[in-house]
Amino acid sequence: MSFASVRSALPVNSLRLLSTWLIMWLAAASALPGEVAWQSGLDLVAVFESSVARHLSLPADEQAAYAKRLEAAFAQADVVLDGAQYVLLVDRSPRVQAALIYWREADGAWHHVGAAPASTGKRGGFEYFLTPLGVFEHRVDNLDFRAEGTRNEFGVLGYGNKGMRVFDFGWVQGERTWDGGGKSLMRLQVHATDPGLLEPRLGEAASKGCIRIPADFNRLLDRYGLLDADYEAALARGTSFWVLPPQRTPTPWSGRYLVIVDSERAQRPSWARPLPVRGATGAKVERAPQC
Repeated sequence: MSFASVRSALPVNSLRLLSTWLIMWLAAASALPGEVAWQSGLDLVAVFESSVARHLSLPADEQAAYAKRLEAAFAQADVVLDGAQYVLLVDRSPRVQAALIYWREADGAWHHVGAAPASTGKRGGFEYFLTPLGVFEHRVDNLDFRAEGTRNEFGVLGYGNKGMRVFDFGWVQGERTWDGGGKSLMRLQVHATDPGLLEPRLGEAASKGCIRIPADFNRLLDRYGLLDADYEAALARGTSFWVLPPQRTPTPWSGRYLVIVDSERAQRPSWARPLPVRGATGAKVERAPQC
Protein backbone atom coordinates (compact mmCIF):
# COMPACT_ATOMS: atom_id res chain seq x y z
CA MET A 1 0.00 0.00 0.00
CA SER A 2 1.35 3.40 -0.95
CA PHE A 3 1.79 6.24 1.54
CA ALA A 4 -0.87 8.16 -0.38
CA SER A 5 -3.45 5.39 0.09
CA VAL A 6 -2.57 5.06 3.78
CA ARG A 7 -2.89 8.81 4.12
CA SER A 8 -6.39 8.84 2.63
CA ALA A 9 -7.54 6.05 4.97
CA LEU A 10 -6.39 7.61 8.24
CA PRO A 11 -8.18 10.18 10.41
CA VAL A 12 -6.60 13.60 10.87
CA ASN A 13 -5.10 12.89 14.32
CA SER A 14 -3.50 9.68 13.09
CA LEU A 15 -2.12 11.49 10.07
CA ARG A 16 -0.50 14.08 12.30
CA LEU A 17 1.05 11.35 14.44
CA LEU A 18 2.28 9.50 11.36
CA SER A 19 3.72 12.73 9.97
CA THR A 20 5.55 13.42 13.23
CA TRP A 21 7.08 9.95 13.31
CA LEU A 22 8.18 10.18 9.67
CA ILE A 23 9.88 13.52 10.33
CA MET A 24 11.62 12.08 13.39
CA TRP A 25 12.75 9.06 11.38
CA LEU A 26 14.21 11.23 8.64
CA ALA A 27 15.84 13.63 11.11
CA ALA A 28 17.57 10.86 13.02
CA ALA A 29 18.48 8.61 10.11
CA SER A 30 19.59 11.10 7.46
CA ALA A 31 23.26 10.79 6.49
CA LEU A 32 23.98 8.19 9.20
CA PRO A 33 25.17 4.63 8.57
CA GLY A 34 22.88 1.69 9.30
CA GLU A 35 23.21 -0.86 12.08
CA VAL A 36 26.64 -0.86 13.70
CA ALA A 37 28.04 -4.07 15.22
CA TRP A 38 29.43 -2.42 18.35
CA GLN A 39 32.55 -4.09 19.69
CA SER A 40 34.10 -1.10 21.41
CA GLY A 41 33.16 2.47 22.21
CA LEU A 42 35.91 3.47 19.80
CA ASP A 43 33.85 2.09 16.92
CA LEU A 44 32.11 5.46 17.05
CA VAL A 45 35.26 7.20 15.81
CA ALA A 46 34.78 6.02 12.23
CA VAL A 47 31.04 6.67 12.40
CA PHE A 48 31.67 10.21 13.63
CA GLU A 49 34.21 10.99 10.91
CA SER A 50 31.93 9.71 8.15
CA SER A 51 28.76 11.31 9.52
CA VAL A 52 29.81 14.75 10.83
CA ALA A 53 30.95 16.72 7.81
CA ARG A 54 32.67 19.62 9.58
CA HIS A 55 34.57 17.66 12.18
CA LEU A 56 37.71 19.03 13.79
CA SER A 57 41.04 17.16 13.92
CA LEU A 58 42.66 17.53 17.34
CA PRO A 59 46.33 16.56 17.78
CA ALA A 60 47.11 13.91 20.38
CA ASP A 61 48.36 16.39 22.98
CA GLU A 62 45.12 18.38 22.79
CA GLN A 63 43.07 15.20 23.11
CA ALA A 64 45.00 14.29 26.26
CA ALA A 65 44.64 17.82 27.66
CA TYR A 66 40.85 17.73 27.27
CA ALA A 67 40.74 14.31 28.95
CA LYS A 68 42.47 15.90 31.95
CA ARG A 69 39.94 18.74 31.93
CA LEU A 70 37.17 16.15 32.03
CA GLU A 71 38.73 14.42 35.02
CA ALA A 72 39.14 17.74 36.82
CA ALA A 73 35.54 18.80 36.11
CA PHE A 74 34.07 15.56 37.46
CA ALA A 75 36.30 15.71 40.52
CA GLN A 76 35.30 19.32 41.23
CA ALA A 77 31.62 18.41 40.84
CA ASP A 78 32.10 15.38 43.10
CA VAL A 79 30.64 13.10 40.41
CA VAL A 80 31.85 9.49 40.38
CA LEU A 81 31.40 7.81 37.00
CA ASP A 82 30.22 4.22 36.95
CA GLY A 83 31.13 2.01 34.01
CA ALA A 84 31.95 2.75 30.39
CA GLN A 85 30.07 5.66 28.84
CA TYR A 86 30.14 8.59 26.43
CA VAL A 87 30.44 12.20 27.59
CA LEU A 88 29.77 15.42 25.68
CA LEU A 89 32.43 18.05 26.39
CA VAL A 90 32.10 21.70 25.32
CA ASP A 91 34.88 24.29 25.40
CA ARG A 92 33.24 27.71 25.68
CA SER A 93 36.52 29.61 25.18
CA PRO A 94 35.81 32.32 22.57
CA ARG A 95 38.95 31.15 20.76
CA VAL A 96 37.80 27.52 20.56
CA GLN A 97 33.99 27.09 20.58
CA ALA A 98 33.93 23.34 20.05
CA ALA A 99 31.89 20.29 21.14
CA LEU A 100 33.75 17.02 21.68
CA ILE A 101 32.69 13.44 22.32
CA TYR A 102 34.78 11.30 24.67
CA TRP A 103 34.41 7.65 25.55
CA ARG A 104 35.35 6.54 29.04
CA GLU A 105 36.28 2.89 29.49
CA ALA A 106 35.20 1.01 32.58
CA ASP A 107 38.76 1.23 33.92
CA GLY A 108 38.64 5.04 33.74
CA ALA A 109 40.70 5.54 30.57
CA TRP A 110 39.47 8.40 28.35
CA HIS A 111 39.40 8.25 24.54
CA HIS A 112 38.69 11.10 22.14
CA VAL A 113 36.00 10.20 19.61
CA GLY A 114 35.40 13.36 17.60
CA ALA A 115 34.83 17.11 17.68
CA ALA A 116 32.93 19.76 15.75
CA PRO A 117 32.51 23.54 15.90
CA ALA A 118 29.85 24.86 18.26
CA SER A 119 28.47 28.17 19.49
CA THR A 120 27.97 29.07 23.14
CA GLY A 121 26.73 32.18 24.93
CA LYS A 122 28.18 35.55 24.07
CA ARG A 123 28.20 38.89 25.81
CA GLY A 124 25.28 40.87 24.50
CA GLY A 125 22.09 42.60 25.46
CA PHE A 126 19.11 41.60 27.56
CA GLU A 127 18.85 37.87 28.36
CA TYR A 128 22.29 37.00 26.99
CA PHE A 129 24.13 34.58 29.29
CA LEU A 130 27.60 33.12 29.31
CA THR A 131 27.15 29.37 28.98
CA PRO A 132 27.73 28.05 32.52
CA LEU A 133 30.73 25.93 33.45
CA GLY A 134 30.41 22.58 35.17
CA VAL A 135 28.90 19.10 34.91
CA PHE A 136 25.25 18.80 33.87
CA GLU A 137 23.14 15.64 33.87
CA HIS A 138 20.75 14.76 31.05
CA ARG A 139 17.66 13.38 32.82
CA VAL A 140 14.09 12.48 31.98
CA ASP A 141 13.07 15.02 34.62
CA ASN A 142 13.64 17.59 31.86
CA LEU A 143 12.16 15.92 28.81
CA ASP A 144 13.68 16.65 25.43
CA PHE A 145 11.54 17.82 22.54
CA ARG A 146 11.71 18.25 18.77
CA ALA A 147 12.12 21.40 16.72
CA GLU A 148 8.88 22.47 15.09
CA GLY A 149 10.67 23.97 12.11
CA THR A 150 8.97 27.35 12.42
CA ARG A 151 10.76 30.62 11.79
CA ASN A 152 10.74 33.45 14.30
CA GLU A 153 10.06 37.11 13.56
CA PHE A 154 13.55 37.40 12.10
CA GLY A 155 13.01 34.49 9.71
CA VAL A 156 15.40 32.23 11.63
CA LEU A 157 14.98 28.54 12.51
CA GLY A 158 16.30 28.82 16.05
CA TYR A 159 16.29 25.07 16.73
CA GLY A 160 17.06 24.04 13.17
CA ASN A 161 14.91 22.05 10.76
CA LYS A 162 11.74 20.32 11.85
CA GLY A 163 12.42 17.13 13.78
CA MET A 164 15.81 18.08 15.18
CA ARG A 165 16.11 16.96 18.80
CA VAL A 166 16.57 19.54 21.55
CA PHE A 167 18.56 18.07 24.45
CA ASP A 168 17.24 19.78 27.57
CA PHE A 169 19.37 20.04 30.73
CA GLY A 170 16.86 22.08 32.68
CA TRP A 171 17.10 25.35 34.58
CA VAL A 172 20.62 26.24 35.71
CA GLN A 173 22.37 29.28 37.12
CA GLY A 174 23.96 31.35 34.36
CA GLU A 175 26.06 34.50 34.38
CA ARG A 176 24.15 37.49 33.03
CA THR A 177 25.95 39.74 30.56
CA TRP A 178 23.55 42.65 31.10
CA ASP A 179 22.41 44.81 33.99
CA GLY A 180 25.73 44.69 35.80
CA GLY A 181 26.16 40.92 35.62
CA GLY A 182 25.32 38.47 38.39
CA LYS A 183 23.58 35.10 38.33
CA SER A 184 20.11 34.23 37.07
CA LEU A 185 18.28 31.11 35.99
CA MET A 186 18.58 30.14 32.33
CA ARG A 187 17.48 27.08 30.36
CA LEU A 188 20.47 25.04 29.23
CA GLN A 189 19.93 23.18 25.97
CA VAL A 190 22.04 21.55 23.26
CA HIS A 191 20.46 21.82 19.83
CA ALA A 192 20.90 22.28 16.09
CA THR A 193 20.38 25.69 14.53
CA ASP A 194 19.34 27.39 11.30
CA PRO A 195 21.20 25.41 8.59
CA GLY A 196 21.50 28.35 6.22
CA LEU A 197 21.96 31.38 8.47
CA LEU A 198 23.53 30.18 11.71
CA GLU A 199 25.16 26.78 11.18
CA PRO A 200 27.83 28.28 8.89
CA ARG A 201 28.78 30.56 11.80
CA LEU A 202 29.45 27.77 14.29
CA GLY A 203 32.88 28.24 15.80
CA GLU A 204 32.14 31.65 17.33
CA ALA A 205 30.33 32.59 20.53
CA ALA A 206 26.89 33.65 19.29
CA SER A 207 24.05 32.20 21.38
CA LYS A 208 22.10 33.48 24.36
CA GLY A 209 23.54 30.73 26.55
CA CYS A 210 22.53 27.47 24.87
CA ILE A 211 24.94 25.29 22.90
CA ARG A 212 24.46 25.13 19.15
CA ILE A 213 25.91 22.17 17.27
CA PRO A 214 25.83 21.02 13.62
CA ALA A 215 22.71 19.16 12.51
CA ASP A 216 24.66 16.01 11.65
CA PHE A 217 26.24 16.04 15.12
CA ASN A 218 22.73 16.39 16.58
CA ARG A 219 21.56 13.38 14.56
CA LEU A 220 24.53 11.34 15.79
CA LEU A 221 23.75 12.06 19.46
CA ASP A 222 20.09 11.24 18.81
CA ARG A 223 20.40 8.10 16.68
CA TYR A 224 22.94 6.36 18.92
CA GLY A 225 21.60 7.56 22.27
CA LEU A 226 24.97 8.88 23.36
CA LEU A 227 23.47 10.96 26.20
CA ASP A 228 20.43 8.79 26.85
CA ALA A 229 21.45 6.64 29.83
CA ASP A 230 18.55 7.96 31.93
CA TYR A 231 16.13 7.42 29.04
CA GLU A 232 17.43 3.86 28.60
CA ALA A 233 16.87 3.14 32.29
CA ALA A 234 13.31 4.50 32.06
CA LEU A 235 12.63 2.45 28.91
CA ALA A 236 13.77 -0.68 30.77
CA ARG A 237 11.16 0.13 33.44
CA GLY A 238 8.44 0.24 30.81
CA THR A 239 8.23 4.02 30.22
CA SER A 240 7.83 5.21 26.64
CA PHE A 241 8.89 8.55 25.15
CA TRP A 242 7.46 10.08 22.01
CA VAL A 243 10.67 12.06 21.47
CA LEU A 244 12.74 8.92 20.84
CA PRO A 245 12.75 7.91 17.15
CA PRO A 246 11.64 4.33 16.40
CA GLN A 247 14.77 3.48 14.42
CA ARG A 248 17.30 4.61 17.05
CA THR A 249 20.13 2.16 17.66
CA PRO A 250 21.73 3.13 20.98
CA THR A 251 25.21 1.92 21.76
CA PRO A 252 25.82 -0.20 24.90
CA TRP A 253 27.57 2.80 26.48
CA SER A 254 24.97 5.56 26.66
CA GLY A 255 26.11 8.40 28.89
CA ARG A 256 24.29 11.21 30.66
CA TYR A 257 26.75 14.04 31.20
CA LEU A 258 27.46 17.34 29.51
CA VAL A 259 30.68 18.95 30.73
CA ILE A 260 31.39 22.61 29.95
CA VAL A 261 34.90 24.01 30.38
CA ASP A 262 36.80 27.13 29.39
CA SER A 263 40.37 26.52 28.24
CA GLU A 264 40.98 30.30 28.45
CA ARG A 265 43.13 30.38 25.34
CA ALA A 266 45.21 33.41 24.53
CA GLN A 267 45.27 32.38 20.85
CA ARG A 268 43.00 30.38 18.59
CA PRO A 269 44.46 26.86 18.12
CA SER A 270 45.23 25.78 14.57
CA TRP A 271 42.73 22.90 14.72
CA ALA A 272 39.78 25.10 15.69
CA ARG A 273 37.49 26.35 12.97
CA PRO A 274 38.49 29.79 11.67
CA LEU A 275 36.05 32.52 12.59
CA PRO A 276 33.47 33.13 9.83
CA VAL A 277 33.90 36.20 7.68
CA ARG A 278 31.13 38.65 8.49
CA GLY A 279 28.96 39.82 5.66
CA ALA A 280 25.51 41.13 4.97
CA THR A 281 23.84 37.90 6.09
CA GLY A 282 25.92 37.81 9.26
CA ALA A 283 24.94 41.36 10.10
CA LYS A 284 21.27 40.48 9.74
CA VAL A 285 21.59 37.42 11.98
CA GLU A 286 23.58 39.41 14.54
CA ARG A 287 20.47 41.47 15.21
CA ALA A 288 18.28 38.36 15.57
CA PRO A 289 18.32 37.09 19.18
CA GLN A 290 18.46 33.31 19.34
CA CYS A 291 18.95 30.63 21.93
